[in-house]
Amino acid sequence: MINFFIVLGTFLFMEFVAWFTHKFIMHGFLWSLHRDHHVKDTTRWFERNDFFFLIFALPSITLFYFGVGESLEVTFFIGLGILLYGICYFLVHDTFIHQRFKVFKRSDSTYLRALRKAHKIHHKSFEKHHGSCFGMLIVPWKYVREARQSSKS
Repeated sequence: MINFFIVLGTFLFMEFVAWFTHKFIMHGFLWSLHRDHHVKDTTRWFERNDFFFLIFALPSITLFYFGVGESLEVTFFIGLGILLYGICYFLVHDTFIHQRFKVFKRSDSTYLRALRKAHKIHHKSFEKHHGSCFGMLIVPWKYVREARQSSKS
């Protein structure tokens, strides 16, 4: 049971890591990799921003490597939490929000509409600074209220 909580805790902590990385690294010194994610270019499928996948995957792979022995070590379960967050990120961000794969186009979920709106607000800025909504799964409450109101009308 403790391993489940290690995976869950790591998954939840990764939301903070994603927010911090997005705000201070992607919109900071690695803006050169992230910039193309804010500029719509329909001629290319891959973005330089996609290299962040590798940056986030390396710790997970390393933890898996060192966590497998005669028994599964704590590092394995931390790596699993990072992997599950990465899968969630791919499904939510790339598939649902940006529609890089044309599935999950419509949703009646208040949360998912709020999530999409928050991300849309983030992408209003094409600049390195002056952005908002840097997280992925935690949505500012005002967008949840807005989505709830729009579903009632």
